[in-house]
Amino acid sequence: MNQNRYALPSQLGVRPAAQLSVGFLSQSFVWMFAGLLLTAAVAWLVQSNARLVEMAASLYLPVVIGQFALVIVISAAINRLSALTALLLFFIYAATMGVTLSFIFIAYQFGSIATAFLSASAMFGGAALYGAVTKRSLASIGGFLVMGLIGIIAASFLNLLIFKSSTFDLGISIAGVLVFVGLTAWNVQRIARGDFAAMTGSMEKGAVLAALNLYLDFINLFLFMLRILGRRD
Repeated sequence: MNQNRYALPSQLGVRPAAQLSVGFLSQSFVWMFAGLLLTAAVAWLVQSNARLVEMAASLYLPVVIGQFALVIVISAAINRLSALTALLLFFIYAATMGVTLSFIFIAYQFGSIATAFLSASAMFGGAALYGAVTKRSLASIGGFLVMGLIGIIAASFLNLLIFKSSTFDLGISIAGVLVFVGLTAWNVQRIARGDFAAMTGSMEKGAVLAALNLYLDFINLFLFMLRILGRRD
């Protein structure tokens, strides 16, 4: 009994009522899509103004460091934050991501960006649907997906610093797509089964943390697809 004291609903095989599950999913996806819209708006605004592009370039490293800090704060301190504060931090993160992603509009052809976005959207939607409706527990694959993500990060640094191989980069990108498709399905199932609400002790804070996870899944899926399909200007 003590072993399961802190177990999550998905680990215990517990399923919330259908209406509650839909509520978890709806609130999480609303915040996720709001974050994506904010990111797209900021990215478009920055890339359309030469002075803003120059400012973004000069602040690129501090912004990236700040993004990592925000993800850590939201994820690690969610139980000590109010739902409103957590949501505000999430939107700040989404806005800063727009600053860093603005360079995509400069580096890649718009057609390539659109193709990568539509491809990522289709895969994300399919994985999310599977995670929401499947009766099979995906809890067992979560650890493997996280290890796969760590491996991709390590391989990316090695390729950047040592190998500098376009073929290796393509392999990393394909692996990244597979990992984030899997993470999307896993995270959606965790949301539907109430894991995030249980982790935070609040549906509102759980929805913000879930939205952050879904947002990261989609953004990374899009970026890996862009690396595969993208054509530079």
